[in-house]
Order: sequence, then structure tokens, then C-alpha cells
Amino acid sequence: MSTPAPYTAVVLAGGKAARLGGRAKPQLDVGGRTMLTAVLDAVSDAQARVVVGPRQPVPDDVVLVREHPPGGGPVAALRAGLDEVSTDVVVLLAGDLPFLTDELIGQLRGLLTGDGALVVDEGGREQWLLGVWRTEALRTAVGGATGPTSLRKVLAPLAPARLRPTVAPGRPPPWLDCDTPADLSRARAAAGTPEPAPPPRPAPPPPAEPSVWPLFRSPGEG
Repeated sequence: MSTPAPYTAVVLAGGKAARLGGRAKPQLDVGGRTMLTAVLDAVSDAQARVVVGPRQPVPDDVVLVREHPPGGGPVAALRAGLDEVSTDVVVLLAGDLPFLTDELIGQLRGLLTGDGALVVDEGGREQWLLGVWRTEALRTAVGGATGPTSLRKVLAPLAPARLRPTVAPGRPPPWLDCDTPADLSRARAAAGTPEPAPPPRPAPPPPAEPSVWPLFRSPGEG
């Protein structure tokens, strides 16, 4: 069996999760580590790891870059990430996949024969941010994109292989991401992570002292 080609991991970790209170999703904790840490751990054998998004904690050996314009969406983020790639193969991932494994990444790399290989979930939906790609195929795809557009629309002309991973009963699927509070709660429950206690409510301000006006005035007052 031939050894898979070296690769660069590009992780899209931008955008604010409005449904999660505007917090940065990749930095939320699931199973005792942030979701971004889980993703980066799954690609620890990459020749280089690139995170695209706002300033946030990353390991010292990870390159952190920002898309242009900031908040410009996944196509702009992919374009910024590709600027940091020198390998012929790219693993393209979302930053909020708490159950991603290095085993799945290895399976995807083993399927790479054409433009790429991506995961298809149990409902038949293609997971465009869970796949491995030829670098030049991605550069060609994003190079022709103009204006705001979806990543799915940009990558749809490519011809990747499809992988439907086997998920053991009772185990969370590797494509599970966290877009809503309910998603996050399910992920934490699957990982055995208790929900963090809500922050204490601030104490109410003390009641204002009532103003007391004299009922009688002395002769000569106002």
C-alpha cells in the first residue's frame, strides 16, 4: 500500500455563532477540550496546520490567518488558508467537529484519487468541510468565485469520492457540529461533559433612600 502524500490541514474557525450567544464556536468546550483542539488533534500528523479566523488561542506550531474581508464567509476563508499551503494535498475542515478522529482523516486520504474525497452523513448530505482535496483543484474552484457565494456552490463542480463512515451504535458521528445550544448540549452529553453552571446573576442595586419632605413649614420658609 502506498503512503498517502503529505498534507496541510486548513481549518475554518471564523464567524460568530449568533444562536450560541455570539461566542466563538471553536473555543467552546466539549469533552474537556475545545472543539478546535479536537480538530487540530485529529490532524496532528499534517505537514502544516492553518486556522483561518479571528485571533484565538492556537498551538505555537499552528498558523493563524484572517480572511479578507474579515467575516467574509467560508469561500474567503478557504482562499486565505490556501495562501499558506505548499503541499499538493489539503484536508479542509470546520473548526467545530468535536468527534473528529485521525482514523477518519486517514480513511479520507486513502480515498484520494481524483479531485478529493469527502464525508457524506447518514442523510446523504455532503460535508464540504470534512474532506481531503487536491490543492490545485481547490485553488481553481475558489479562483473563479466572485461575490458572496456558498462553499457548496463553489466546490460542486469538483468530483470527489464519497465516504460514508460507519458509526457504532450509541457513538456520536464524526460530522456532528454545533450550530445551536441544543447541538452543543447533545455533544456535551455524548462526551460525558456536564453543562457548565450559568454565571451568577448580579446582585440587584440597593433600594434608593426615599425622599422625605417636611409636612409643615416654619414661618418665613419658601
